[in-house]
Amino acid sequence: MNNIFDITYTDEILARIENLNINSEPQWGKMDVSQMLAHCSSFQDIAMGYSLPTRGWLGVLVGRFAKPIFYNDKPLAHNMSTIPSILITSKKDFEIERDKLKQKIITFQKNGSDACTSHPHPFFGNLTSEQWGKGVYKHLDHHLKQFGV
Repeated sequence: MNNIFDITYTDEILARIENLNINSEPQWGKMDVSQMLAHCSSFQDIAMGYSLPTRGWLGVLVGRFAKPIFYNDKPLAHNMSTIPSILITSKKDFEIERDKLKQKIITFQKNGSDACTSHPHPFFGNLTSEQWGKGVYKHLDHHLKQFGV
């Protein structure tokens, strides 16, 4: 599984983000491209420990059993539910959101796995830095595929 802490995969993700434009259309889901970028940026905040959403009851009950979904080689399902606090429904500026997400990815990669949050994922619970690295890559890959890049 690809890991965002490997510069090769960080560079790949950044190049794919550059291939997006304001008119990029989703192949599934309800978010437009700017909302997707803001959503991914909010997810980066969780992985970096800047945002600490609480665990929901469903995550507490089944999260540890479902945890491998986050970091295994199988693609994420289309239209999967998301963490409520990072569900973006408001209008966002494409250029601002793209630049913000790219900067957060660069910072996350440069800070390395040791700087990864120790706060539990709001659904999956406790994750190792390696699991976070794989999961962050998988999440970004999922949404970039959603927009055809």
